[in-house]
Amino acid sequence: MSAAAKWAAALAALAIPPEILAQAPEDPWAFPVSLFVRAAEAAVTVESPSVIRARAALSPGGSVLDVGCGAGAASLPLCPPAGSIVGVDESADMLVAFAEQADARGVDHREVCRRWPAAANDVAAADVVVCSHVLYNVADLAPFVAGLADHSRRRTVVELTSEHPRAWMRPLWRAMHHIDRPTGPVADDAVAVLADLGITPNVERWVRPTPMKDEPIAELAAFVRVALCVTSERDPEIVAALRKDPPPAEREITTLWWDPA
Repeated sequence: MSAAAKWAAALAALAIPPEILAQAPEDPWAFPVSLFVRAAEAAVTVESPSVIRARAALSPGGSVLDVGCGAGAASLPLCPPAGSIVGVDESADMLVAFAEQADARGVDHREVCRRWPAAANDVAAADVVVCSHVLYNVADLAPFVAGLADHSRRRTVVELTSEHPRAWMRPLWRAMHHIDRPTGPVADDAVAVLADLGITPNVERWVRPTPMKDEPIAELAAFVRVALCVTSERDPEIVAALRKDPPPAEREITTLWWDPA
């Protein structure tokens, strides 16, 4: 089995069992736009390894393509030196938030509302291509990543958690549904897909605080409730499970970056 097939199979194994999904009152995979806005506002105050690597490949006035841009957490910290950003996202609401964040900072921007790599024909190459916390949503990873590389004139920078971002919730699934969830693919599996494409990325691992570690337990329980496809009637059980198995205080991030051959 190829690295890409292994990646796809590992993601498929993470599908929520149909009998549980059928009872979900809300989309268990959805995130509120406000969460992405907070991430973008926080990102411009921090020099992460991903930002450092992307900025190093930019000249004043350079261009950035942000694939799966959300509200711009990966690209807005690059302005300056970058002079313009094209944001690609399948969510129109996310792109509204991205445009508002860019306008607030006086950044020249354009939005493309399509999935990647289908959107590849709608955008030109950029000096730097960034893609942050998107890969675990992509089953067919090889053409997705190849499209990123094909649109980069100077550097491609990809950021993802070293393990699936919901792997920490496995004890909660056992507590609420009495099932063992798979761990899913990890960042090293993405590196293997890149290797099959002839790309040898630089790999940097680093640690940052988990965004939800300081959330009030009631708000955290509300998020977990949606993710686990249950109703608010089970909040007391969720709170008890979270007190026993809270989200980690920190999580490891992997930054992958490479320049055109």
